[in-house]
Order: sequence, then C-alpha cells, then structure tokens
Amino acid sequence: MNRAARLTRNAAIAGVSTALLLGALKGYAAWKTGSVAMLGSLADSILDLVASLVTLFGVYIAAQPADEDHRFGHGKAESLAALFQVAVITASAIAILVQAIRRLTVGDVSANAEYGIAISGVAIAVTFALTRYQRFVVERTRSVAIGADRVHYQSDLLLNAAVIVALALEQYVGLAGADPVLGVGIALWLLFGAWRASIAAIDQLMDKEWPEEKRMRFVEVASRHPELKSLHDLRTRTSGANDFVQFHIWMDPAMTVAQAHDVVERLEDELRREFPGADILIHIDPEGQVDQPDNPMVETDLIEQFKENRQ
Repeated sequence: MNRAARLTRNAAIAGVSTALLLGALKGYAAWKTGSVAMLGSLADSILDLVASLVTLFGVYIAAQPADEDHRFGHGKAESLAALFQVAVITASAIAILVQAIRRLTVGDVSANAEYGIAISGVAIAVTFALTRYQRFVVERTRSVAIGADRVHYQSDLLLNAAVIVALALEQYVGLAGADPVLGVGIALWLLFGAWRASIAAIDQLMDKEWPEEKRMRFVEVASRHPELKSLHDLRTRTSGANDFVQFHIWMDPAMTVAQAHDVVERLEDELRREFPGADILIHIDPEGQVDQPDNPMVETDLIEQFKENRQ
C-alpha cells in the first residue's frame, strides 16, 4: 500500500472512530435534554458514522491497483463514496428541518442544558482535531472522499456550537424558540455543505480538466526540453488520488524511433518528478503535422502560448 492510500485509510478509520464516540455521547445528551438541536446533532453523528464507513470502503477500493477489468485503476470509487456522503448529509438536513419546524409548532422546551453544553464542548474539541488531521491528509492525497468527509465534520463544528447557543438562550436567558430556530439554521448549513461536497466528486466523475494553473505548470515543465517543437491536444483528468495526462508533441522527423523514445523517456521522468504518480501518455507527431480534430482548439501549441503569456 502506497503512502497516499495509507493516509486516506487512516483518515477514514479516524472518521469512523470519531462518529462512534460522538454518537454515544450525543445520544445520552439528547435523552437528558430533549433538545431538538441536540437531537439534530445526534442524527448527524449517526449519519456521519454511515458516511464514514462508506468512505472507508471507498478509499479501500480506490487503493486497489489496476486490473484487467479496470485498466485505469479504481480511483473513482472515492467519488462514488463522496456522492453517497452528499446524500447522507442531505437526508440529515431534511430530518433536522422537519423536527425543528415541529418544535416551533408544538412549542416544546428543552431541559438539563448543562448536559448538552458539556457534551457539545467535548464534541467540538474531538471534531476539531479530526478535521485538522483530515486537512493534512487531503493536502497530501487530494482525496475527494476524505474531503467530503471533512466537509460534514466541519459542519459538525458549527452544529455543536449552535447546540450550546440554543440551550443557553432557551434555558438561561429564557428566549423561547431559540433551539428550533437554530435547528433550522443548522439544516440549511448542512444542505449548503452537501452541495459544496458534491462539486469535486461530480467533477472527477465527469473527467473535468485540471485547474488552468496546474495545466500551465505542467506545460512549463515540458517546455524545458529543447527537443520539443510543440505540445498540443493536452487532456487531463483526476481519478481519486491519481492524475492522468495525455498530449501530442512535435519531434524532428529525421530522428530515429530509438532517439525519439529516449527524449520521451526523459520528458516523462521529469514530469513525474513534478507530478508524482501521474499516468502520462505521449503521442509523437512529425514536426509540422496538423491533425483535423472535431474541436480545433485542442491543436493549440501550449508551449508557445505559455511563452507568450510569460512575456
């Protein structure tokens, strides 16, 4: 197992462990307080556990090497796990919203605020530590599954803070309705988090191109090789923690196959030093040859474009 796979697995296990701990604590607090905000927080933690288990399964599948049926690997399992998490977060938000509206209608009041406040404080500390670790993993692996996991645990920080505020306002300040009103706010925040988490997963499933800055950095590295006369038809995508790149280059038609192969090998080595683990496919064209693709924009000489933009 490589380092990226090991990091994502450990982060997923940490998410499952955190959800188990917080679910037990919040279940006790919800029983003692009757708070809808705390009940919403409990529901979110239970769904967090389901989502984190799916994340653990997703990163395990994504870490499997390519095989005969999956020549490009299994990286998109992470995107599927992330989309499942989005569905879980959305379901959690809707359940909280329904319960909050019911409380506003019925007018129930929470009790024993000290239990909810104390446990929510513990939850904030534990969740903050988890999200910091998840951030560390995402920065090094670009895992969309761990990224989506981190989104809903970040929402938990706000969720737990809102529980503390709701209980304090309703029981110590006497502001009736504060608990369900904040429950509505929590539900809306979770829906926003679900929408945000879905974007990266959908982008990977749709094979969206790399960000322009990353594409141009790739072209800049390639442009260091004097043998390259042109770089065009650059296509990029990301699957899980793996990058895939393919492009065409012009080479001197007088070169032998062996000479051209040596140039391509050196180019691939340097590109992989800058983009570790990238799967690179290079197509060689004789200098001056212009194909006629369906989309003429793909034939742009990106090296020349890069040099013009730098001037």
